[in-house]
Amino acid sequence: MLRARAEKQARELALLRKASLDVFPDAPVPERIQALAGAVRDEGLTYLEEMHLLSLASCVLEMERAGREGLVIEAGTARGGSAIVMAAAKAPDREMRVYDVFATIPPPTEADSEDAQERYRTIAEGRAVARDGQTYYGYRDDLLTEVTDSFARHDLAIADHRVALIEGLFEETLRVDGPVALAHVDGDWYASTMTCLQRITPHLVPGGRIVIDDYHMWSGCRDAVDEFVAEHPELRVEMRAKVHLVRR
Repeated sequence: MLRARAEKQARELALLRKASLDVFPDAPVPERIQALAGAVRDEGLTYLEEMHLLSLASCVLEMERAGREGLVIEAGTARGGSAIVMAAAKAPDREMRVYDVFATIPPPTEADSEDAQERYRTIAEGRAVARDGQTYYGYRDDLLTEVTDSFARHDLAIADHRVALIEGLFEETLRVDGPVALAHVDGDWYASTMTCLQRITPHLVPGGRIVIDDYHMWSGCRDAVDEFVAEHPELRVEMRAKVHLVRR
Protein backbone atom coordinates (compact mmCIF):
# COMPACT_ATOMS: atom_id res chain seq x y z
CA MET A 1 0.00 0.00 0.00
CA LEU A 2 2.73 2.48 0.98
CA ARG A 3 4.73 1.59 -2.11
CA ALA A 4 1.71 2.17 -4.35
CA ARG A 5 1.09 5.54 -2.73
CA ALA A 6 4.75 6.49 -3.07
CA GLU A 7 4.65 5.60 -6.77
CA LYS A 8 1.46 7.65 -7.20
CA GLN A 9 3.11 10.61 -5.43
CA ALA A 10 6.15 10.33 -7.71
CA ARG A 11 3.96 10.36 -10.83
CA GLU A 12 2.03 13.41 -9.61
CA LEU A 13 5.23 15.25 -8.73
CA ALA A 14 6.59 14.53 -12.20
CA LEU A 15 3.44 15.92 -13.79
CA LEU A 16 3.63 19.07 -11.68
CA ARG A 17 7.25 19.66 -12.50
CA LYS A 18 6.52 19.19 -16.19
CA ALA A 19 3.99 22.00 -15.81
CA SER A 20 6.57 24.11 -13.88
CA LEU A 21 4.52 23.88 -10.69
CA ASP A 22 6.80 22.42 -8.04
CA VAL A 23 5.83 21.14 -4.62
CA PHE A 24 7.74 22.64 -1.68
CA PRO A 25 9.99 21.37 -0.32
CA ASP A 26 11.53 18.27 -1.86
CA ALA A 27 12.45 16.74 1.53
CA PRO A 28 10.98 13.26 2.03
CA VAL A 29 7.85 12.81 4.11
CA PRO A 30 7.94 9.95 6.66
CA GLU A 31 5.94 6.87 5.76
CA ARG A 32 3.58 7.32 8.71
CA ILE A 33 2.52 10.71 7.35
CA GLN A 34 2.25 9.37 3.82
CA ALA A 35 -0.06 6.69 5.18
CA LEU A 36 -2.08 9.28 7.10
CA ALA A 37 -2.47 11.46 4.00
CA GLY A 38 -3.82 8.47 2.12
CA ALA A 39 -6.15 7.59 4.99
CA VAL A 40 -7.79 11.01 5.26
CA ARG A 41 -8.26 10.99 1.49
CA ASP A 42 -9.82 7.53 1.62
CA GLU A 43 -12.21 8.70 4.35
CA GLY A 44 -13.26 11.77 2.37
CA LEU A 45 -11.95 14.16 5.04
CA THR A 46 -10.38 16.55 2.52
CA TYR A 47 -10.74 17.82 -1.03
CA LEU A 48 -6.97 18.15 -1.37
CA GLU A 49 -5.11 15.69 -3.51
CA GLU A 50 -2.68 13.47 -1.64
CA MET A 51 0.30 15.27 -3.15
CA HIS A 52 -0.93 18.59 -1.76
CA LEU A 53 -1.38 17.06 1.68
CA LEU A 54 2.19 15.80 1.52
CA SER A 55 3.37 19.23 0.44
CA LEU A 56 1.71 20.78 3.50
CA ALA A 57 3.34 18.15 5.68
CA SER A 58 6.69 18.98 4.07
CA CYS A 59 6.22 22.65 4.88
CA VAL A 60 5.56 21.77 8.52
CA LEU A 61 8.61 19.50 8.66
CA GLU A 62 10.79 22.20 7.09
CA MET A 63 9.50 24.70 9.66
CA GLU A 64 10.43 22.33 12.49
CA ARG A 65 13.90 21.65 11.07
CA ALA A 66 14.50 25.39 10.68
CA GLY A 67 13.51 25.96 14.30
CA ARG A 68 11.04 28.76 13.56
CA GLU A 69 8.97 29.79 16.52
CA GLY A 70 5.26 30.35 16.43
CA LEU A 71 1.83 28.98 15.76
CA VAL A 72 0.62 26.75 12.99
CA ILE A 73 -2.72 28.03 11.67
CA GLU A 74 -5.29 26.54 9.36
CA ALA A 75 -8.09 28.87 8.30
CA GLY A 76 -10.80 26.79 6.66
CA THR A 77 -10.68 23.07 7.38
CA ALA A 78 -13.92 21.48 6.07
CA ARG A 79 -13.80 17.94 7.51
CA GLY A 80 -10.32 18.38 8.97
CA GLY A 81 -8.16 16.20 6.73
CA SER A 82 -5.41 18.71 5.98
CA ALA A 83 -5.31 19.90 9.60
CA ILE A 84 -4.87 16.31 10.77
CA VAL A 85 -1.90 15.81 8.44
CA MET A 86 -0.31 19.10 9.52
CA ALA A 87 -0.82 18.25 13.18
CA ALA A 88 0.90 14.90 12.68
CA ALA A 89 3.93 16.61 11.14
CA LYS A 90 4.41 19.30 13.77
CA ALA A 91 6.09 18.90 17.15
CA PRO A 92 3.50 17.82 19.73
CA ASP A 93 4.19 20.84 21.93
CA ARG A 94 3.76 23.42 19.15
CA GLU A 95 0.40 25.18 19.27
CA MET A 96 -1.95 24.83 16.29
CA ARG A 97 -5.19 26.72 15.77
CA VAL A 98 -7.84 25.61 13.28
CA TYR A 99 -10.49 28.20 12.36
CA ASP A 100 -13.74 27.37 10.61
CA VAL A 101 -17.48 28.01 10.81
CA PHE A 102 -17.90 24.21 10.96
CA ALA A 103 -21.08 24.63 8.94
CA THR A 104 -22.06 25.83 5.46
CA ILE A 105 -19.49 28.22 4.05
CA PRO A 106 -20.49 31.92 4.28
CA PRO A 107 -21.64 33.54 1.02
CA PRO A 108 -19.25 35.45 -1.24
CA THR A 109 -19.53 39.22 -1.46
CA GLU A 110 -19.68 41.70 -4.33
CA ALA A 111 -15.88 41.52 -4.47
CA ASP A 112 -16.21 37.98 -5.83
CA SER A 113 -16.93 37.26 -9.47
CA GLU A 114 -19.56 35.02 -11.04
CA ASP A 115 -17.50 31.86 -10.50
CA ALA A 116 -17.90 32.20 -6.73
CA GLN A 117 -21.53 33.34 -6.98
CA GLU A 118 -22.46 30.31 -9.07
CA ARG A 119 -20.64 27.96 -6.74
CA TYR A 120 -22.44 29.40 -3.74
CA ARG A 121 -25.83 29.05 -5.47
CA THR A 122 -25.06 25.37 -5.92
CA ILE A 123 -24.26 25.07 -2.20
CA ALA A 124 -27.25 27.12 -1.01
CA GLU A 125 -29.67 25.11 -3.15
CA GLY A 126 -28.45 21.83 -1.66
CA ARG A 127 -26.82 20.62 -4.87
CA ALA A 128 -23.20 20.42 -3.70
CA VAL A 129 -21.70 16.94 -3.65
CA ALA A 130 -18.74 15.41 -1.89
CA ARG A 131 -16.28 12.75 -2.92
CA ASP A 132 -17.51 9.16 -3.18
CA GLY A 133 -21.15 10.09 -2.75
CA GLN A 134 -20.78 11.25 0.85
CA THR A 135 -22.74 14.15 2.31
CA TYR A 136 -21.19 17.51 1.47
CA TYR A 137 -19.40 18.85 4.55
CA GLY A 138 -21.51 22.00 4.71
CA TYR A 139 -24.68 19.93 5.10
CA ARG A 140 -23.45 17.79 8.01
CA ASP A 141 -25.22 18.18 11.35
CA ASP A 142 -22.31 18.52 13.81
CA LEU A 143 -19.13 19.13 11.89
CA LEU A 144 -17.15 20.38 14.89
CA THR A 145 -17.71 17.11 16.74
CA GLU A 146 -16.93 15.12 13.60
CA VAL A 147 -13.60 16.89 13.14
CA THR A 148 -12.74 16.47 16.82
CA ASP A 149 -13.51 12.75 16.56
CA SER A 150 -11.47 12.42 13.37
CA PHE A 151 -8.39 13.84 15.09
CA ALA A 152 -8.81 11.31 17.91
CA ARG A 153 -9.44 8.42 15.51
CA HIS A 154 -6.05 9.11 13.94
CA ASP A 155 -4.28 9.19 17.32
CA LEU A 156 -4.08 12.98 17.37
CA ALA A 157 -6.51 13.90 20.14
CA ILE A 158 -6.60 17.68 20.13
CA ALA A 159 -6.11 18.03 23.91
CA ASP A 160 -2.89 16.01 23.71
CA HIS A 161 -1.40 17.76 20.68
CA ARG A 162 -2.06 21.43 21.47
CA VAL A 163 -4.66 21.77 18.72
CA ALA A 164 -7.55 24.20 19.17
CA LEU A 165 -10.63 24.05 16.92
CA ILE A 166 -12.11 27.55 16.86
CA GLU A 167 -15.67 27.91 15.58
CA GLY A 168 -16.97 31.04 13.88
CA LEU A 169 -16.45 33.51 11.07
CA PHE A 170 -12.83 34.52 10.48
CA GLU A 171 -13.61 38.20 11.05
CA GLU A 172 -15.03 37.33 14.48
CA THR A 173 -12.60 34.66 15.68
CA LEU A 174 -9.23 35.05 13.94
CA ARG A 175 -7.28 37.01 16.56
CA VAL A 176 -3.54 36.33 16.47
CA ASP A 177 -1.63 37.17 19.64
CA GLY A 178 1.82 35.73 18.94
CA PRO A 179 4.27 34.76 16.22
CA VAL A 180 3.10 32.56 13.34
CA ALA A 181 5.44 30.09 11.67
CA LEU A 182 3.07 28.62 9.07
CA ALA A 183 -0.50 29.18 7.93
CA HIS A 184 -2.69 27.30 5.49
CA VAL A 185 -5.47 29.58 4.22
CA ASP A 186 -8.46 27.90 2.58
CA GLY A 187 -11.17 30.54 2.66
CA ASP A 188 -12.29 30.43 -1.00
CA TRP A 189 -13.67 33.97 -1.29
CA TYR A 190 -12.19 37.47 -1.40
CA ALA A 191 -13.27 38.74 2.03
CA SER A 192 -12.28 35.64 3.97
CA THR A 193 -8.89 35.46 2.25
CA MET A 194 -8.22 39.16 2.83
CA THR A 195 -9.16 38.86 6.50
CA CYS A 196 -6.69 36.03 6.94
CA LEU A 197 -3.89 37.91 5.19
CA GLN A 198 -4.49 41.10 7.16
CA ARG A 199 -4.52 39.34 10.51
CA ILE A 200 -1.82 36.72 10.03
CA THR A 201 0.86 38.57 8.05
CA PRO A 202 1.86 41.06 10.80
CA HIS A 203 2.74 38.08 13.02
CA LEU A 204 4.51 35.94 10.41
CA VAL A 205 8.11 35.25 11.42
CA PRO A 206 11.02 35.67 8.97
CA GLY A 207 11.00 32.64 6.70
CA GLY A 208 7.45 31.84 7.75
CA ARG A 209 4.97 31.11 5.01
CA ILE A 210 1.29 31.34 4.20
CA VAL A 211 0.04 28.65 1.82
CA ILE A 212 -2.96 29.84 -0.18
CA ASP A 213 -5.17 26.96 -1.21
CA ASP A 214 -7.57 28.62 -3.66
CA TYR A 215 -5.45 31.08 -5.65
CA HIS A 216 -5.71 29.00 -8.81
CA MET A 217 -9.38 28.12 -8.17
CA TRP A 218 -11.43 31.20 -7.23
CA SER A 219 -10.96 34.67 -8.71
CA GLY A 220 -11.90 36.44 -5.46
CA CYS A 221 -9.15 34.67 -3.58
CA ARG A 222 -6.69 35.49 -6.35
CA ASP A 223 -7.69 39.16 -6.35
CA ALA A 224 -7.30 39.40 -2.58
CA VAL A 225 -3.83 37.89 -2.69
CA ASP A 226 -2.67 40.04 -5.60
CA GLU A 227 -3.96 43.23 -3.97
CA PHE A 228 -2.44 42.41 -0.60
CA VAL A 229 0.96 41.40 -1.95
CA ALA A 230 1.18 44.60 -4.01
CA GLU A 231 1.05 46.58 -0.76
CA HIS A 232 3.31 44.30 1.28
CA PRO A 233 6.84 44.08 -0.15
CA GLU A 234 7.94 42.10 2.90
CA LEU A 235 6.22 39.11 1.31
CA ARG A 236 7.87 37.04 -1.42
CA VAL A 237 5.50 35.15 -3.72
CA GLU A 238 6.36 31.60 -4.73
CA MET A 239 4.11 30.34 -7.53
CA ARG A 240 4.10 26.67 -6.69
CA ALA A 241 1.38 24.05 -6.97
CA LYS A 242 -0.24 26.22 -4.32
CA VAL A 243 0.78 29.85 -3.94
CA HIS A 244 3.14 30.47 -1.02
CA LEU A 245 3.69 33.88 0.58
CA VAL A 246 6.99 33.96 2.46
CA ARG A 247 8.10 36.59 4.97
CA ARG A 248 11.48 37.95 3.86
